[in-house]
Amino acid sequence: MTRAGTVGRHGAEVAELPLRVGVLGPLSLVVDGHQRTPSAPKPRQLLALLALNANRTVRASECVAELWGACPPKTAISTLQTYVLYIRQVLRTAPADHSHRLITRSQGYQLDVAPRACDRLAFEYLARRGRAARAAGDPARASALLGQALALWRGPALADVPPGPLSSVHVVELEEARTGVLEQRIEADLRLGRHHQLLDELAVLTSRHPLNENIHAQYMVALYHSGRRLAALDVFHRLRCRLGGSFGIEPVPRLRRLYEAIDADDPALRAPAGTAAP
Repeated sequence: MTRAGTVGRHGAEVAELPLRVGVLGPLSLVVDGHQRTPSAPKPRQLLALLALNANRTVRASECVAELWGACPPKTAISTLQTYVLYIRQVLRTAPADHSHRLITRSQGYQLDVAPRACDRLAFEYLARRGRAARAAGDPARASALLGQALALWRGPALADVPPGPLSSVHVVELEEARTGVLEQRIEADLRLGRHHQLLDELAVLTSRHPLNENIHAQYMVALYHSGRRLAALDVFHRLRCRLGGSFGIEPVPRLRRLYEAIDADDPALRAPAGTAAP
């Protein structure tokens, strides 16, 4: 089973759901197969906050802080209620009425969606399964599951929604989680001996994350096992210059030890495919 095929089947299942919401990329609200994302800025911000907290109650005070910051208007609560009504109307689309999915609680509001219908929830679920497979010593399954999680991303989280004080924290956490899952998927691929196949991807990633020591270490391992020892050493030197120039620090000891092992062509590095990378 290829990774692409697995993602395709997962996507086909999600496409059948009557209500889908997406935050891993541009904001998306799909109702009965039709794109119904609000275009007005404030309702978009509110929907984004509710989607980030899908199946959890968001207090009205938090909604106000997200929409207007520290200086809300006197009419903030009534205006918020108007925006909630507007989103409910968007959900009340023929042939079915999904307005009940936006629940009013005593202290706020909750967007109720099936876990598979929210890309953030699906991402977290697949990532958990992938990490479990990795811990169980099954790198092939870990790579497939973590790859499916990453395939749910359509771009930077909420790329088309102005961040408020609450959603901006969620967005940072999501992007950090995305990078972590990516590193774990690459680690699984390294354990499977896919060093040469990873070179182009890692070249792009080290350029995109010029100070990420773990990704640079993975690139060094992939280059070394692809017969490019000098290129692997050069990756370390470039990272060292960046860290020294930006922060006045040296690479972490683990990376230094990897560099020294590659420089010495340590036999311990020539582990067979399927074993852990240094």
